[in-house]
Amino acid sequence: MGEGRKGSGGGERSGGAPPIQEKNGEKADEEGPAPEDAHKCCGCRFPLVIALLQLLLGVGITAVAFLMVTISPSLLARETPHWAGIILCLVSFLGFLLYCITYLPDEKTSMQFIAKLLYFILCTVGLVISVLVVAFSGHHYAQTNGFNCLMVGNDCVCTLDPQDPIARTFTYAEVSDCEEVTVTLKLYFLIQITLNLAQALVCALGAFVMWKHRYQVFFAGLQIRSASTQHWQKV
Repeated sequence: MGEGRKGSGGGERSGGAPPIQEKNGEKADEEGPAPEDAHKCCGCRFPLVIALLQLLLGVGITAVAFLMVTISPSLLARETPHWAGIILCLVSFLGFLLYCITYLPDEKTSMQFIAKLLYFILCTVGLVISVLVVAFSGHHYAQTNGFNCLMVGNDCVCTLDPQDPIARTFTYAEVSDCEEVTVTLKLYFLIQITLNLAQALVCALGAFVMWKHRYQVFFAGLQIRSASTQHWQKV
């Protein structure tokens, strides 16, 4: 009798194991792979690193532009592109906002869709603006290389060809020394070219990340069930 009880008890214990495995298997099948697992990375989920680079470059461009204004008030807006730096800082703030929005697959929230679309558009606009600044700064840098300057009172008067009596002259008011134009200003133009070229590459990368996240990487929810397990596929 004792042995029969032990045997029946052992049978109950051994027979109780499979249902636990089936429950665990069903639970695993029901859960499937978490669609957010592929988006845990800060650089993959939302462009956090890209937005940070845009902020740093935008602040650098703006700071250099305001330093250029201190050389002479005669400098034009296209020569001191602080406007480009401010716009790109706003683009980076939108990137940080994207990181704060709760991720939902297939853009089930209108805020998420609008923010991503707006960030893509602004990154494209930032790319165009950065290319324009590079073009303007490159032109003025090449122009400054050929300057022949002379101090006239508190102004620095520069010409491209001193032998030509009708050559175009460039007057920089309230300049203490012409070296501020021929050396310092030329250096600032070179820095603007470098910063805006880097900013153009970052904006292009941000637009590409948004495009790829929208059209190439998404969870479709297709299921392929086998006899033992259930597999989920990404397409």
